Amino acid sequence: MLPFLGAEFGNPSSPHAWGRRARAALDEAHERIGAAIGAGPREIVITSGGTEALNLALKGAAWAGKARGHRILTTKVEHHAVLHSLQYLEKFGFEVVEIPVDRYGRVDPDDIEAALSERSILVVIGHANNEVGTVQPVAEVVRRVRAHAPKGCLVLVDAVASAPYLKVDVTGLGADLVAIAGHKLEGPKGAGALYVRAGTHILGQQQGGTQERYRRAGTEDVAAALGMAVALELAVAERDATARRLRKARDRLTAALVALDGVESTGHPKDRLPGLVSVIVRDVDGASIVVKLDLEGVAASVGSACTTGSAEPSHVLTAMGYPEDEARGALRFSLGRTTTDEEVDQVVELVPRVVKAACDAAAALAAERAAAAAAAETAARAAEPGSMVRS
Repeated sequence: MLPFLGAEFGNPSSPHAWGRRARAALDEAHERIGAAIGAGPREIVITSGGTEALNLALKGAAWAGKARGHRILTTKVEHHAVLHSLQYLEKFGFEVVEIPVDRYGRVDPDDIEAALSERSILVVIGHANNEVGTVQPVAEVVRRVRAHAPKGCLVLVDAVASAPYLKVDVTGLGADLVAIAGHKLEGPKGAGALYVRAGTHILGQQQGGTQERYRRAGTEDVAAALGMAVALELAVAERDATARRLRKARDRLTAALVALDGVESTGHPKDRLPGLVSVIVRDVDGASIVVKLDLEGVAASVGSACTTGSAEPSHVLTAMGYPEDEARGALRFSLGRTTTDEEVDQVVELVPRVVKAACDAAAALAAERAAAAAAAETAARAAEPGSMVRS
């Protein structure tokens, strides 16, 4: 990336030497990203991240297909970049059907098939959930769509969370559109890409120049595109070894947590991302644990990083059937390619102690509140006329 953050400052749309060198580098990024997921360079659109890639795919496909229909299918556990974009499209007359999931966060392909109609134009599904790690039966969903949806109904796969750890082969997935993001690959933030199958028509969502073959106007970030390409290649090359190592680390940390009273693992027990630990700590606000862990130098979250700070419980967990009070006890750890065994050892020793202390504090507070409520009730009864209660 470094040369294109400095001396090689040319605009890739410019005809001079600096621009031509930038164009060559950008073309290289298209080729390397495409090769890593089994696509051609002309099928790759460089974006500013996963959110833009999903917005472009969703809105571009919806408006391109409006003449054929208005029905869009998705699941209740998708990323907010999907769900909020669909809420936006509803304002313009599109019908959005959110398919429920089971206790593990997995959708049943039968339910998607049953929801298809002659007016269906798009099905959107995440390859793996970014909060609980559950892997969806994407290939089977695509097969059902091809067999039962009207011709021209597209399938968009959100592979932002899965690309670092699962094989993202566009031919194997069978999807028409696939979104990925650089930062999930431990590459640069503000970089993303959208695969658009050759012959698939979407309408560009920002107008201006002719960049990205008219699909995404605006001067491309050459350095970010190259950085994402290299990060994706590294992730693919090391994927199997990384997945094996992270599964062991994930299972060790999960076992240490679920051994505590009131802690339950969430997401599918087997078909899940190798580096994601997701649990619910009952009767405790997960945010309070995250703060305590931060003070100890451990980065954790209560769900998606994109919703940190929200007072609402995870929509993923509530869709999986967890009551809101339990969903507020969500706790998530993400292990990555650069996570060391020593770091895992430290966390395995530290986290159960912090969680237990938080549970004990919450229980003590609950007991204090119960005692205060009982005392208040006794005092109120004592104050009633003719009462025999004495404080």
